[in-house]
Amino acid sequence: MTPTTVLTVAGSDSGGGAGIQADLKVFAALGVYGTSVLTAVTAQNTRGVDAVLPLPPQTVTEQLDSVLSDFAVRAVKTGMLGTPAVAAAIADAAAAGRLPQLVVDPVLVATSGHRLGVVAAVERLLPYARVATPNSAEAAALTGAAVTDVAEMTTAARALASGGPEWVIVTGGDVDAGGEAVDVLHGPGGTTVLRAPRVPTRHSHGTGCSFSAATAVRLALGDSVPAAVASAKEYVTRALTGARDWELGAGRGPLDHFGWSA
Repeated sequence: MTPTTVLTVAGSDSGGGAGIQADLKVFAALGVYGTSVLTAVTAQNTRGVDAVLPLPPQTVTEQLDSVLSDFAVRAVKTGMLGTPAVAAAIADAAAAGRLPQLVVDPVLVATSGHRLGVVAAVERLLPYARVATPNSAEAAALTGAAVTDVAEMTTAARALASGGPEWVIVTGGDVDAGGEAVDVLHGPGGTTVLRAPRVPTRHSHGTGCSFSAATAVRLALGDSVPAAVASAKEYVTRALTGARDWELGAGRGPLDHFGWSA
């Protein structure tokens, strides 16, 4: 059987825990064929981001054209876009209907706390998203309001959905919710709160990338948005659990994308 093809548009992570590298791991783990468009090269590890080199918009567009002209891409996810010019190029492709089942992970602040993009760049793309997946810090940056609890996550999800995306899920891995990892999904069907036990681990680098990549996979395979995000949450919870006792790097380590520790 020919595998389903999914595309990631994102920056690199030399430590392999997030970005393009994480997305391709998720695609492989969940049984789809991964293609990629690189937007920036970063020097980073589990302790943080040391350098970022954005690629020229023309180079990004050339990669995108090459993939889309040859592969039947069923879903697309975006991560770090790096510059407004690159975001504009990707937004133009989305406006032309070239990016099906678009999942936008608005990478503004990495898990390690380093700012990787600009709000205006992401805002340019959000109206074309089927699903946007900001974490609490990214939701706060995009709305200009605090996002520190489940009620504020709900308000942020509704506010962002009013600006264009069909569905918004605000992920709350960093929100104190009494021992639970709580995400809030808002869309045409209303608002749903997804809950799972919080996994105590320092290996949480790339959770947002992995969640959005898994969501794109499930959409490509035919799931509804609520089913896709629920499946993605289960996958990330397993990946966090599997890496819980790993000793990779000195900071926030990567996830167990392939279930090696199961």
